[in-house]
Amino acid sequence: MLVITAVVYVVMFTSVFGVREVSVVGIKELTAEEVRKVAAVESGTPLARVDTAEVAAKVLELPRVAGVDVGRSLPGTLEITVTERTPVAMIVAEDGFHLVDVEGVDYAVKAKAPAGLPTLKAPEPAAVKAGVQVLHALPAKLRPQVRVVDARTAHDVRLTLKDGRVIKWGGVEDSAHKAAVIGALLTQKGKVYDVAAPEFPTIG
Repeated sequence: MLVITAVVYVVMFTSVFGVREVSVVGIKELTAEEVRKVAAVESGTPLARVDTAEVAAKVLELPRVAGVDVGRSLPGTLEITVTERTPVAMIVAEDGFHLVDVEGVDYAVKAKAPAGLPTLKAPEPAAVKAGVQVLHALPAKLRPQVRVVDARTAHDVRLTLKDGRVIKWGGVEDSAHKAAVIGALLTQKGKVYDVAAPEFPTIG
């Protein structure tokens, strides 16, 4: 019992197995120092007593972070694995180009327009979310062809392709069906392709 008590005391209440390093992996735009600063784990804190859930919650407060996993590695390393948000569209505003991820989160602003991202026009958060959901629902080969996502409302989303053709998508409902229909529809000549009612698509 004395041995067990001694081991527990060393692990839980001394710096023998204390935090010596906070390892940060998975970062792209963020720096390790930014993550360590917000995690705020003091050097020497017994590794077993670090509240990993609390550390993860703190790191998730960074706008660029979509997910985080915190683990321990003896004798003294706290491992923080970060998943950063990936932009799928940009919103043009007076202060720059806002990056929006697949969840519709506006998480960063760039001074210059990032190459390859479509412009998202949406007047409200619900429309922003609908716009990116529609973009995500498109066939993978079609997404790079989109120049503008115009989400006038959450139920009226329109896509303008780089060649000028317009797709009237409607709302996010039946997106899987609409995605299956639009691929074949775009092989036909036209300027406006309406799949808002995928059972009765039209070309104008």
